[in-house]
Amino acid sequence: MIHLFVDASAASSGSGPTYVRNVVPHLAARTDLRSTVLASPLLRQEFRDQSNVSFLEFTDESVGAATRFMRAQRLVPKLIRRSAANILLSAGNIALFRSPVPQILLSGNALYTSKDFFRDLMQRRDYKLWLDTKLKGQMAKWSVRSADRTVAPSQAFADEIQLWTGVRALAIHHGFDRNLFFRDTEPLPEELKKKLDRTSDELRLLFVSHYNYYRNFETLIRAVGLLRERIEPRQVKLFLTCRLEPGANPGSFRTEAAACLVQELGVGSNLVQLGAVPYHLLHHVYRACDLYVTPAYVETFAHPLVEAMASGLPVIASDLAVHREVCEDAALYFPAFSPDVLAETVSRVAQSPEVSAKMSERGLDRSRDFSWKDHVAQVLAIAESLLK
Repeated sequence: MIHLFVDASAASSGSGPTYVRNVVPHLAARTDLRSTVLASPLLRQEFRDQSNVSFLEFTDESVGAATRFMRAQRLVPKLIRRSAANILLSAGNIALFRSPVPQILLSGNALYTSKDFFRDLMQRRDYKLWLDTKLKGQMAKWSVRSADRTVAPSQAFADEIQLWTGVRALAIHHGFDRNLFFRDTEPLPEELKKKLDRTSDELRLLFVSHYNYYRNFETLIRAVGLLRERIEPRQVKLFLTCRLEPGANPGSFRTEAAACLVQELGVGSNLVQLGAVPYHLLHHVYRACDLYVTPAYVETFAHPLVEAMASGLPVIASDLAVHREVCEDAALYFPAFSPDVLAETVSRVAQSPEVSAKMSERGLDRSRDFSWKDHVAQVLAIAESLLK
């Protein structure tokens, strides 16, 4: 029997927690499998104990990235041996350099290979983050070369890994669990409900992300300013699942430039800053909006695209290979740094019920192609091959 040790201790924001939340129930459903999951205390609280899934946690989450890395290299092998696991799934981009068992690495950070990201950091004069990303990228490259198998969430990123490291990565799409995503019928908190209630005939755009540079918020903010003129007298509202305030988002990304741009363009009344929305309530937010937009200039998979398609929202995405791989012909695409083309594309879809309905229908079909159950089965097939 496979005993899988999942090191998810570094899954603290973005796609990391989304991955763990969706994968653990499918691990628990496998009667031919035992799993031990190492998670952060906050993420651990979301799971009940299962007969075939055990949970471990590091108690001190206040330490820095370097300390966490050294701690993992020292302590995780001991935890693996103690659990008697025979396969390691490293879910945080960094591998154990001396794993006591065969290791599958999940590599999912395209920032390390993105010229646009490093150019962006230099323009913002964020030299500290530039250096930090370079150092982490080197550790990630060593990790790919240390693991027995490396798995990427898209073929586009798997190809990038091979160019970057010389190691062939396997592409296994992340999944989507419709029953899990839509199952929570808990009413929205009153403050969030008020922000989502419609008060007029308005075009509602949604972008699900905490604030960071590579999601390219500034292009989206500029597009909102242009879009106001294109759809008059109808109003436009952009809903964000973050706040453009210092300290309100994970990581060290500075929001001041985006907040100043909002003031400069006078689009403050067109932005609704929801703040972080709990994952189990996100489906309410999608269904309260009309279109999903993403101007990100780098991605490895982009879970919100699948969530938006499953919610019936037409998708307009920056023209990345990853976005085209995930959405195929269910979305419309625009150059990532062109607010003009973005505004024109949104306007065209918003003013054509036929185009909008066709995109919605195609998106629903495409969302059914993603399955966490299939993802877990493919990962376990790799585990079996390593054990043989």
